[in-house]
Amino acid sequence: MVQQVTLIFTLHSKKTFPLWERFFLAIILIEVKKMTQDLSKRVEQAAQGITPQTKPDERRRYLGSLRERVLVRMNNTEIKDPNLTALFLEHIDDYQGYTVLINGNIEDNSFLGKIEGLCSQKNIPFTLINDDSAKTGPQDTAVLVVAKTAINKMRVEINQVYPSELPKEELTSSSTQKKGSFWHRLFHGNK
Repeated sequence: MVQQVTLIFTLHSKKTFPLWERFFLAIILIEVKKMTQDLSKRVEQAAQGITPQTKPDERRRYLGSLRERVLVRMNNTEIKDPNLTALFLEHIDDYQGYTVLINGNIEDNSFLGKIEGLCSQKNIPFTLINDDSAKTGPQDTAVLVVAKTAINKMRVEINQVYPSELPKEELTSSSTQKKGSFWHRLFHGNK
């Protein structure tokens, strides 16, 4: 392809074509050379087994997985909260058919042991992640429940997936009284 464009360019670079046409031929030649260089680079990488990673920032945040595959996420701060860890362990049966990814660098080994034990007992696959994505910052991921394919859940944080129950309000006697119609209240007041 490059040779054909070069041949066309050299044949017609004489004064047979106007200057603007020669300019566009030069641009086409440059773009074709770039495309062949990119293609040859890609072929070399494929031959060596090197493939570019999709969404590297997202993979670092989600322990090597993608956001679109996440069912439940807990960060390093949330695993220190006994209510949230109990909530996670309480819903362990919901994770059948998913994989639990655990940050191998978290300090709370008791929670780590509980997750591993329950996952083994319930035959839920789990993986300890100890690579560059396993960070220990307060908002970094500690535990993920992921699918093999995209599930695109809007809310993945544990307290969004399993919200705590709101306290029930007791009805007061004034709120249970039937109020009159709009016209009655307008002309007679709210008595």
